[in-house]
Amino acid sequence: MRRSGSWQSVWDDRILEAIEVDEDGVMSVGDLTENDYIRISNSQISDRCKKLAEHGLLKKVGHGVYMITEEGSAYLREEYDVQQGRFINQDQVEDDSTGVSERSDT
Repeated sequence: MRRSGSWQSVWDDRILEAIEVDEDGVMSVGDLTENDYIRISNSQISDRCKKLAEHGLLKKVGHGVYMITEEGSAYLREEYDVQQGRFINQDQVEDDSTGVSERSDT
């Protein structure tokens, strides 16, 4: 299960997924607006990309152009906790699924 931040919207996952599958992991707001998977306005996409960049899931590389970061890719793979701002190791994922509260730092 993806661990999103309290500030995230459903569109954030779709934006990240669209950029992740792009050939070079870089897309403009205009390209995202034309994507049928994302059904919000150009200005809303721009706002969401800015917010994702503020939280390290995207990186702004030009005017209205963003690339996905390692954190953004890890979040999509369920390996990054956005709310905590940290990568999740496999032991934590297994512990969480069994309800065990102790964590392994190895």
